[in-house]
Amino acid sequence: MKYRTALPQMAGKQMITDGGLETTLIFYDGIDLPLFAAFKALETDAGISAIDAYMARFAKIAIDAKRGFIMDTPTWRASARWAAELNISQAELRTIHREAVGSLIRLRDRCETDHSPFVLNGVIGPQDDGYAPTRVMSAVEAESYHRAQVGWFDEFGADMVSAITMTYSDEAIGIASAAKTQGMPVVIAFTVETEGRLPSGESLADAIRAVDDATDTYPAYYMINCAHPEHFVHALDGEWTTRIMGLRANASRMSHAELDASETLDDGDPDELGALYAGMSARLPNLTVMGGCCGTDHRHIAAICKATSAA
Repeated sequence: MKYRTALPQMAGKQMITDGGLETTLIFYDGIDLPLFAAFKALETDAGISAIDAYMARFAKIAIDAKRGFIMDTPTWRASARWAAELNISQAELRTIHREAVGSLIRLRDRCETDHSPFVLNGVIGPQDDGYAPTRVMSAVEAESYHRAQVGWFDEFGADMVSAITMTYSDEAIGIASAAKTQGMPVVIAFTVETEGRLPSGESLADAIRAVDDATDTYPAYYMINCAHPEHFVHALDGEWTTRIMGLRANASRMSHAELDASETLDDGDPDELGALYAGMSARLPNLTVMGGCCGTDHRHIAAICKATSAA
């Protein structure tokens, strides 16, 4: 819990995240991930080695660029609903969180430098589909559902938690409320469709305001993830954009429906993605956290670092 009360990205430190862990494991490492659950890779030596090597590549990029590294746990699918579908008990799920956090603590102990602070981020995913949920929870239901994961990340030593690929504001409110009760810094990352709105139909502006209003502006900041920059750049206008400090874009311009149906990986153009990030500074004045989502890997994050360093 080195940075719990003073996250370096909040003080203007440029940070990177990793890219698309799940797509990398599936398409490059040949590891089967039922239900897109990256934590299932931790069940084999090959999977553990693949995740360790994956994270080490991004650690090196951060150190070489003198940027910080936000280390994500592979737990986007590690909540009760998905665990039940995978026949994993609550006790086993708790152990998965302990091991995921522990491995990143060891990476930080090995690699962190004065110029590259490493922040341990507990990843929380949606209770339902990350593109088109069929069940929409109330904020109260979401707080109850996600409370266990937030508590485990607090118990095992994460610096913060992030709700990744949120599709509607009520679930984000529930996660932020659970984190607030626990005293854990929380980041909310919304995803959008090709027209720049959440799958729920909410605008980014309305979703961010809804969470801030319901939680007394508790989230440390907001992010956009799992969409190509061209899907949302036109929507970034207004004072509310100062609350967005992070981007984790897709390499592909495909819609969520197209990505869901694709059996091949669209990894886009790393240099083009870097240039698009560099052009975001005027629209997102507080942007300090840059990473990737589906289809991105170390090449994209290196290109983003290069392009934004020159911006």
